[in-house]
Amino acid sequence: MRTRTRDTRTRHVIAVLVAGGLMAMALAACGGDGEAGTDSFSVGLLLPSKAVPRWEHSDKPLIEKRLKELCSGCTMEYANAENDATRQRQQIDSMITKGVGVLILDAADTKALRSSIQGAKAAGVPVVAYDRLAEGPISGYVSFDGAQVGRLQGEALLKAMGDKANGRTVVMMNGDPTSPNAAWYRQGALSVLTGKVKIGRSYDTQGWSTDNAHANMSAALAALGPDRIGGVLAANDAIAAGVISALKKAPVRELPPITGQDADLDAVRRIIIGEQVMTVYKPFKAEADAAAAMAVALGRGEELSEVATTTTDSPTTKDIPSVLLTPRAVTVANINQTVVRDGVYTIDQICTREFRPACDAAGLTR
Repeated sequence: MRTRTRDTRTRHVIAVLVAGGLMAMALAACGGDGEAGTDSFSVGLLLPSKAVPRWEHSDKPLIEKRLKELCSGCTMEYANAENDATRQRQQIDSMITKGVGVLILDAADTKALRSSIQGAKAAGVPVVAYDRLAEGPISGYVSFDGAQVGRLQGEALLKAMGDKANGRTVVMMNGDPTSPNAAWYRQGALSVLTGKVKIGRSYDTQGWSTDNAHANMSAALAALGPDRIGGVLAANDAIAAGVISALKKAPVRELPPITGQDADLDAVRRIIIGEQVMTVYKPFKAEADAAAAMAVALGRGEELSEVATTTTDSPTTKDIPSVLLTPRAVTVANINQTVVRDGVYTIDQICTREFRPACDAAGLTR
């Protein structure tokens, strides 16, 4: 995957867009005479699974809300593939048959959806790749810098391991091999960990599944023994949950440092009680806003030059107009300054009765 960044002026434009400052432009574009909401087309949103909570709880409502703000006459069709590429192909076909004007697609399998994306192009329906870069003639791409996600995880793991990190054994619990993001995260993490720790075992996690992660971690424990595992690089929070459940079942009394990603509510709580050292927060609203802006522009037949800040090459398509956003590490020290400040969760949602003492100790409830 290769990206090229454009000039400072264009980056400033997208910063304004993602912050929500494009309303005046959007309203003017909705009607040629400056009257808002006079165009109407449907945007199809296709998300990959329900295993990762963010898709249904954050991305879907945020994209729908921003689409309405940018184009009040637009509607949204929604489908979730539940980790089934065949189902997602059928969902794409159904949406094209219904006459959607543009698709926002987070591919359940980025290679398997290639023919469907080609079919969408043949039908005159542009496709925005969301979060994962699917193969085929993609018109736009919105995601986060995956290498930076991995670097943040690797850096946090080394910090948590402290003086014991040098030469210690780390287990790599990678994401789903059908997702190009999984390789991106792994490469970023290895750029930090290589030469500093020994990678004792490395596993791919089909479907980003907690159950599959549990099985893989159980295998690592059997192969290495709990005393030899100094840390676990878990690619996301669902995987981290499986790792932790396997360690507890072993039983391992003192958990090694474990990373995560996606800022799931359960993961934030695990961080507070010390079961997980960090998660990577990818501000969902910024990603959703950029995808909605791309979809509305494409639905109106406009170019993405005022939206994209860079270009990306996929294995099949060059120079895809792209927005790559910056992820942030979340630890117990900055929960208030990240997911709480951005309105992802409230303190009351995080600090239920079970977690109140830990929240008090962490200074979250003062």
